[in-house]
Amino acid sequence: MSQDHEHPHYKDEQPAAPIDWREHGVKVIKGDQLDSNTAQTPGMNRAAAINAARVGAQKIWAGTVTIHPNAKTGAHHHGALESVIYVVRGQARMRWGEHLEFTAEAGPGDFIFVPPYVPHQEINASTDDPLECVLVRSDNEAVVVNLNIDAVEAPETVFWVDPIHKHPHDH
Repeated sequence: MSQDHEHPHYKDEQPAAPIDWREHGVKVIKGDQLDSNTAQTPGMNRAAAINAARVGAQKIWAGTVTIHPNAKTGAHHHGALESVIYVVRGQARMRWGEHLEFTAEAGPGDFIFVPPYVPHQEINASTDDPLECVLVRSDNEAVVVNLNIDAVEAPETVFWVDPIHKHPHDH
């Protein structure tokens, strides 16, 4: 087999010895085996599924977040990391900014993107149901910097619109 037919992505990275794919291949982490021994912010319970310590992840962290009914987290940011939050159950209200002056809501099936260093707060908008989310970050360590912020009373609602969709108020 010529060099062209091999996986070009691996040709420089593949070690000379064969890889034990049983040991170094796919890993399934059961939902009841997550690790709550991770960085926490008051008002939420984080649990790690994928990180360096558990599965050897080099460039990503993933886990779950639960926020109790009518609860909110303390303000925080995640340093240089990018975060993606996927809402599984419940109604999420995000606040962000130097004084948490902006807000937006997300429900089941919605994704939330939090860029690096953005001060933010997650809020469970429901008084009855827990908010359950899946969280993915762009590094293998859970960087959390908890902040002490004087929040504005009435934040501005922000609708994000990508370049190919119309603003919800433009229909």
